[in-house]
Amino acid sequence: MAFPPEFAWRPYVARARALLAAAAFTALVLVLPDASNALRAAMAVFLIYAVTLAIYRKGPSRMAGLLILFADAVYFLVLASQATDRLQWMAAVFFLFLMTEALAFHSPVEVAVITGISVIFCGVLPNTSTRTLEPTVLVAGALACGFAVSRERLLSQVRGLESKVDEARQAIDKARDAERVRIASDFHDGPLQSFISVQMRLDVLRRLLERNFPAGMEDLKQLQALANTQIRDLRLFLHSMRPVDVDGANLVAMARRAAEAFQKESGIPVTFAGSASPVGLPQEMTSEVLQMLREALHNVQKHAGASRVAVSMEKADRGLEIAVEDNGHGFPFAGSYTLEELELLRLGPASLKRRARSLNADLVLESRPGRGAGLRLRVPLQ
Repeated sequence: MAFPPEFAWRPYVARARALLAAAAFTALVLVLPDASNALRAAMAVFLIYAVTLAIYRKGPSRMAGLLILFADAVYFLVLASQATDRLQWMAAVFFLFLMTEALAFHSPVEVAVITGISVIFCGVLPNTSTRTLEPTVLVAGALACGFAVSRERLLSQVRGLESKVDEARQAIDKARDAERVRIASDFHDGPLQSFISVQMRLDVLRRLLERNFPAGMEDLKQLQALANTQIRDLRLFLHSMRPVDVDGANLVAMARRAAEAFQKESGIPVTFAGSASPVGLPQEMTSEVLQMLREALHNVQKHAGASRVAVSMEKADRGLEIAVEDNGHGFPFAGSYTLEELELLRLGPASLKRRARSLNADLVLESRPGRGAGLRLRVPLQ
């Protein structure tokens, strides 16, 4: 594949062509004063053409680039056919320029075609000076063909990497948008509703204080307790938004610390069970598992009204098994449902389902209305 017309070398290649054409024309006039008028006219025309290309700033199209390469090849053949011992170096230098141009802007096939034509031309002509150019043409052409094939492979790899980068960028953008939606939904259902409730209670309290001051003071105490509860909920919400610190430590130990932090923030007792053996999950999956655990605990504190929570994390033959059980209100539905069933029935926390899919994990959600709920997750180990 050719480099694009905007490639940075093109102006320098055009200037080099003009300089070589000027040098060749000058050498022809000085070294071969008896050269034919036709040859001088051809050299002069090429010089004008080369200077025009050097001045012209806009990059040529694909077809125009091929025509330029063809014209340069014809010019080399003219130089090679007319070269004497004193001008042979000029033909060799221009062939090196021709190979550089072909390598920079054209495909390996085009480089091979120009090389083959040049080698055949130098080998067929009876001119002794031309025959001496043949080794130079053959070696330089072979090197150029090798570099062209190598460059094409590298370009193919670069295109593949660029495609993967674009896919990764799209995945990041999609994940960022999904996380923004989740945060907005959690904030709307949690802290925002709490602030609206406090605002309404303050308005009621103002009117109550105007009519019955003792009752208003009692309501103020209730409102203060509500505000304290909302502060605790907001702290827990902010804690769930913090990035998970995966520093290579044991996942079970990190999960235990997350459970202890939840207990300290929410005041809900947490029982944690888990072995201290290394789990062996990749860093990205470790971060996702911990974030999922924190989100499940946050949901318990926000919605379940539980007085205790049990968390377990064990490494088994079939994968990493995680369970979160609470004794709260449970979900509005009853029964045990897999991830596929939850999605089909549109039940359960959307964010937890999304994270389970990203982990390629098995998820089971059990709801016991009035008696609590349980979340079981099995993450495959790689």
